[in-house]
Amino acid sequence: MTDRRLVRISLLTALAPAVWGSTYLVTTEFLPPDRPLLASTLRALPAGLILLLLTRVLPRGIWWVRATVLGVLNIGAFFYFLFLAAYHLPGGVAALVMTVQPMIVLLLGAVLLGARIRLLHIGACALAAAGVALLVLQPQAGLDGVGVLAGLLGAACMASGIVLTKRWGRPEGVSLLAFTGWQLTVGGLALLPVALLGEPLPERLTWTNVGGFAYLGIIGALLAYVVWFNGIARLPALAASFLSFASPLCATVLGYLFMGQTLGPLQLLGAAGVVGAVVLAQRGAGEPPGTPPASGAEGGRHGDDEEHEHEHGRHDAVSGLGVHPSSLTAPPTVPAPRPVPPPGPGSA
Repeated sequence: MTDRRLVRISLLTALAPAVWGSTYLVTTEFLPPDRPLLASTLRALPAGLILLLLTRVLPRGIWWVRATVLGVLNIGAFFYFLFLAAYHLPGGVAALVMTVQPMIVLLLGAVLLGARIRLLHIGACALAAAGVALLVLQPQAGLDGVGVLAGLLGAACMASGIVLTKRWGRPEGVSLLAFTGWQLTVGGLALLPVALLGEPLPERLTWTNVGGFAYLGIIGALLAYVVWFNGIARLPALAASFLSFASPLCATVLGYLFMGQTLGPLQLLGAAGVVGAVVLAQRGAGEPPGTPPASGAEGGRHGDDEEHEHEHGRHDAVSGLGVHPSSLTAPPTVPAPRPVPPPGPGSA
């Protein structure tokens, strides 16, 4: 993948966590108070059902199990632990705990994808953690055991979802919309009983509440997760995981613009550190050697870009031998038979 194409895909993918960074503003300003499970369920389930109705494609075979695992990790469990951490920890501490996510991706990628762990990757993880700490951590922030554990479990869910999505890809012939719909529906169904049992329904909903729920469902889930899963399919797992830091960065900017929050020199330095860590991760995370093929039952990457990368990789592999890649697939050239001379006068 060329640097220009990598930058373009990375910027597009970063739109998803940037949109997720607006969740705090929307939740506090537009939604009913103290309803995190209800917000999570309405964010996931309607969007998933809409995509299922549009695509009319259901999983088959082993993909029933895989869609369930990915839906719980990427949506259901992640949403639950995220809101649990947010209610037990100040926002800055919760964001700081979640910065372990790229490190988990780094370790899981080495085991499941065959990716190499480089010093540049570790340095990018440390720089990102320091940047988020400067960006969102406040002096009065406190620690809570339940909140810290929930944050760590949420980070583990997101990291596992990224790596498994990268490893399994999506089934051949299944569109990105259908693949996203499976996971949102599974995640929403997993959250539904927890929300009904764990939270009372609000007594009334205003049009402001309806607008907030619509934003979270359509923009924050349906569109954002389509963009996110497309980016995971095209980017190395570690590079994609670092893009999630656009979420606290966007939340800080929105707080400054709309909620009267201030940005001091340390916060600006932290923002620069986050951006620097993302850039390092994009430049330092190559495609792991163990990535599954782009076709077949295992899914994988799709499209002309991947075919071009495959051809480019074959050229690199044989360039040292002085052989053109086309010679590996072209039929061998057989020398033409030498003409047989006509029989002479003395031949039988």
